[in-house]
Amino acid sequence: MLEKMKSAWRIPELRKKITYTFLMLLIYRLLSVVPVPGMDLSQVAEAIDQFSILGFMNMMTGGSFSSMSIMAMGITPYINSSIILQLLTVAIPSLEKLAKEGPEGRKKINEYTRYLTVVLAFIQAVGLVFAMRATAKGGLWYVVIGVSMAAGTALAMWIGERITENGIGNGISLLIMAGIVSNMFNWATSALSGMFGGTVNPLAVIVIVVAMLAMIVAITYVDMGERRIPVQYAKRVVGRKMYGGQSTHIPMKINSTGVMPLIFGYAILQFPATIFAFFPTSGLNNWWMSFQSGVWYQLLLAALIIAFTYFYTSITFNPVDISKNMQQNGGIIPGIRQGRATSDYLGRVSSRLTLFSALFLAVLATIPTMLTQVFGVTTPFAASSVLIAVSVGIETIRQIEAQMVMRHHKGFLG
Repeated sequence: MLEKMKSAWRIPELRKKITYTFLMLLIYRLLSVVPVPGMDLSQVAEAIDQFSILGFMNMMTGGSFSSMSIMAMGITPYINSSIILQLLTVAIPSLEKLAKEGPEGRKKINEYTRYLTVVLAFIQAVGLVFAMRATAKGGLWYVVIGVSMAAGTALAMWIGERITENGIGNGISLLIMAGIVSNMFNWATSALSGMFGGTVNPLAVIVIVVAMLAMIVAITYVDMGERRIPVQYAKRVVGRKMYGGQSTHIPMKINSTGVMPLIFGYAILQFPATIFAFFPTSGLNNWWMSFQSGVWYQLLLAALIIAFTYFYTSITFNPVDISKNMQQNGGIIPGIRQGRATSDYLGRVSSRLTLFSALFLAVLATIPTMLTQVFGVTTPFAASSVLIAVSVGIETIRQIEAQMVMRHHKGFLG
């Protein structure tokens, strides 16, 4: 592995991109300690302990949320904006038409995403600070806080886009991964000090570390797995040239939805907690907290993850369009007739893969909660955070390997 890293570092262009990526990530982490004025951090810490969604946000931002820095919102508003625009593209014909116009259309949608990101960051910042009672100052201070955090999110978005353009890997994903890794490092430091101080059970720490490593291995195995559908293209003559006559395949990933079902499931179940926070004297907040620690909450979360896995697959994979495209280009799956039979076959294969992916994600989501309830120690990760970190790491290594192969070097892993 060290030899592969040395080989990658010897390529001047690749070395420049890796250095640029690390420097931008360093700038992002340094900005994460710049505080927002007028905040009561004790109220923030109390709210994080009460609501798991805030703990999840703190985990994704690498502790920036608990310190209420200008990067407290992180890149979460950008993710929400991207999801909203993606769903609206399916629902609104004008956006769907824009998405099919190629690079110019995608450029316009990305512009809409940026504007929506800043607006959402401002609204979320003001709403969360108000709900947590995190400042004793009112009036224009909410505007100052909202603008500061929205500016931090816009800056994080800019850093991510610069990494994508000039560095290695997807910049937005790498920013999320940096926050997750930073949070795990902070947990490891506090766990070690707690073990030596006698306040943390060493067995609990060992079990959590082993569970995290097992999740990483399982996620890597599933993320890299795919079902390959063989396709044979018939020969055809166009003018004086002959096309086709080749064998290829359609790669269908086992987990094609990625982390989206987990994010949707967590978001839906945290919506009641957000609403109940505005009515602290009603008793609904206490009821919801006790419900979250029960088995029915985990079953409901698993059901939502399974449902969203099927939903997200249905809007990202269209077997009818693939079948029509194959038929127009003279492609056929051996043993399957063209047209309706091909789309039905692709639909059946997709359904089986989706079922496995949905059950895998549902089981994965319950592991951190089970460890917390059994050992009484807060885990430094959620299923979604581990899935994001592993997926981003694999994709980044693939891009480095592709850069090395282009320059006649051996692959980073091979």
